[in-house]
Amino acid sequence: MQTLNCEIAQKYKFKPSSYNILIIEDSKSVNKILFTTFTKLGYNCFSAFTLADGKKTLENNEIHYIMLDINLPDGNGYELVKTLENTPEKIFVITSETDKQFRDTVYQKGVIDFIVKDKDFIYKIEKISITIERIEKNRLKTILIIDDSLVLQDQLKDLLTNRNYNIKLASDSKKALKIITSKTIDLILLDVELKNENGIEFLVKNKDLIININKIPVMILTNNIETTMVRDGLKAGAISIIRKPYITEEVILKVDLWIDYKRKADEVLSANKLLEEYKDAVDESSMVSKANSNGIITYVNKNFCSLSGYTHEELIGKNHNIVRHPDMQKEIFKDLWYTIKVLKQTWKGQIKNRKKDGGYYWVDSLIKPILDTDGNIVEFIGLRTDITDTVNLKDELKEQYSITSDKYDDIVSLSKLYEEAIDESSIILRMDLNHVITYCNEQFCEVSGYTKKELIGKPHSILIHPNSDNKEIHKIWDFADKGEIWKGKVKNISKSGLPFYSLSTLVPLKNKEGEIIEYMAIRKDITELINLHEEIEKTQKEIIYKMGEIGESRSKETGNHVKRVSLYSKELALLYGISEENADILMIASPMHDIGKVGIPDDILNKPGKLTPEEFEIMKTHSTLGYEMLKGSTKNIIKTSSIVAYEHHEKWNGTGYPRGLQGEEIHIYGRITAIADVFDALGSDRCYKKAWKLDDILDLFKKQKGKHFDPHLIELFLNNLDTFLEIRDRYVD
Repeated sequence: MQTLNCEIAQKYKFKPSSYNILIIEDSKSVNKILFTTFTKLGYNCFSAFTLADGKKTLENNEIHYIMLDINLPDGNGYELVKTLENTPEKIFVITSETDKQFRDTVYQKGVIDFIVKDKDFIYKIEKISITIERIEKNRLKTILIIDDSLVLQDQLKDLLTNRNYNIKLASDSKKALKIITSKTIDLILLDVELKNENGIEFLVKNKDLIININKIPVMILTNNIETTMVRDGLKAGAISIIRKPYITEEVILKVDLWIDYKRKADEVLSANKLLEEYKDAVDESSMVSKANSNGIITYVNKNFCSLSGYTHEELIGKNHNIVRHPDMQKEIFKDLWYTIKVLKQTWKGQIKNRKKDGGYYWVDSLIKPILDTDGNIVEFIGLRTDITDTVNLKDELKEQYSITSDKYDDIVSLSKLYEEAIDESSIILRMDLNHVITYCNEQFCEVSGYTKKELIGKPHSILIHPNSDNKEIHKIWDFADKGEIWKGKVKNISKSGLPFYSLSTLVPLKNKEGEIIEYMAIRKDITELINLHEEIEKTQKEIIYKMGEIGESRSKETGNHVKRVSLYSKELALLYGISEENADILMIASPMHDIGKVGIPDDILNKPGKLTPEEFEIMKTHSTLGYEMLKGSTKNIIKTSSIVAYEHHEKWNGTGYPRGLQGEEIHIYGRITAIADVFDALGSDRCYKKAWKLDDILDLFKKQKGKHFDPHLIELFLNNLDTFLEIRDRYVD
């Protein structure tokens, strides 16, 4: 059930152009700001300046959302709220009213939210669009209300149906279990005082089904808010306790928060599923193997076993020498191991391997070392393509050519046959000494999108992608002009403007005097492989960013907090002297610094006041929780994320947590993220504090230099403050 819901959510695409917004506001300036902002975001907008005009627009048009001012020249907007109480339109009230009783009453009438006209009004407008998108996505979410009070059932149903949630009702535990086992439920509101059973006891008995298997968040409703009841509820697996009689706004905020958390979790599951499908695609199309740093095989796919003749069990734990063919020269393997183990670079080449039955097969091989964040080799991954038939055909033709070389006609015939064989099995391009195209085969035309007529006679430069490095292009031709064969990966541009990639061998063809007469490029199209690799990297980065957002959303942080911390971390890493590649890895990984917060109870995480010593001890566990979640991965980005999650609360003088590391015992990634996170946290509003002024933050940094923070990093930060302020202002909340 959960997987199905995840797949439906993945397919849902929110389009602002599908929704009509009516703005009823008598202030021309405010009306214009709202109209302009929502139009730019893609919505269809209507304006009205009086209650009468608003009603008329509603009669003549389908309206989905209303921005409604309460104080209008010809009446009170509350009249319209009452009129539309049982209609599908959703209302955002624009008001200066702060009376809680008024807000609670109007929420019950169908209002989605209140936008207070204050100094921050302009900044609140674009957030309305985020709320609208969530409201529309709520149609995919189902909430189960378990309560034996029909009055309370109806109140909660009306409140949550207004926000487009699908609502299921159960008056007792038996009916609730029937719904849970037959429907996909995203959240449960559970009353403690049920007629036939205590709600907490029901949750304890069915914890495995509800929480462990179906992963449904549960909120408990109760008249009793004593410490023992709260403790029992949280120990049973509840995420939050709501006191009755409930505050409407509290129920809405908590439900929306947890549904949004569940939605993001579903998105992560979808992205993981997509990543697995990409992995399966590579597994199905190539021979894949993995080996540890000593060359011992740790993984082989079905294609590898099928071609080699060995079973999975016969290969795992063995050295790759098991498939080495005695015909292969030792120098080739020396070069291979020097490239992947010493240089830590990718090796490409053709290898003849031995089958279990003594036969052989040829493979086009790509072997890549996988490195951790410190540059140590974790494992080797090999991708291979079977080229046995092609190699055999070339050998047969060469043999025939040598036998009949005394006959001119046979030479011509066999030469033509050899040319046709290469032409059929490869992508071919030939050029004269001025690099003008003189020939291309059908396969090249298919890949490039050009016809032969459009290519022949044109300079080879029309195929060079505009993002290509001109120095590298010149090096390739310098190599060929010297009469040497060049091999490597090239990026070209097709007729349609899309890039295509090839493994290319550029051969200078010579006459009997040794003079170059033309150039032949023999290619293998690897566009799909390159695109797949980029898509996998993109998906991996997106998963990490989404997981970071989930961690921050638990503590009601904004997505911009995650973005700012990641950009601060990259800039500080570069200033410290870390390479561009590793700085980028840190930038991608740093959003996960607080992922462990998903394991902290809601009442502690979002407590508005100061935490008790006991509560703070629980809060501190988020560093270890985050590390434990991530530490098992062998991927660079995830390993970096685990370091950041574990060590960003350690302090230079050894008074931090969780391990009390000191000075350079703390990984540089933890030291960098600590500064980035504290700088942004102090400068932002939190549930327990207001944002600090910049001068106060800088004073703290100076005082904590060499205490909390790495003194060298603090110097770099303060000396380049403008860079970090520019990032802060660009991604302001």
